[in-house]
Amino acid sequence: MSRAGTPTDNPIIESLNGWMKAELILDFGISKVSNLKKTLDQYVLYFNSERFAAALDYKTPIQYKTELGF
Repeated sequence: MSRAGTPTDNPIIESLNGWMKAELILDFGISKVSNLKKTLDQYVLYFNSERFAAALDYKTPIQYKTELGF
């Protein structure tokens, strides 16, 4: 478990949080906390089914998982 105030304890999650913050603000234009839940749900769908990832040979996570036979 991470210690409070030490983001270096979990760099993978901190990186994901950075991506999400940047993309939610820039791509989804979120500006109010009131619609955060709905926007996060939309973002998860986008991330898994539409957003291509260089680490996955420019496939979406769903495409990559399907090709692996899961």
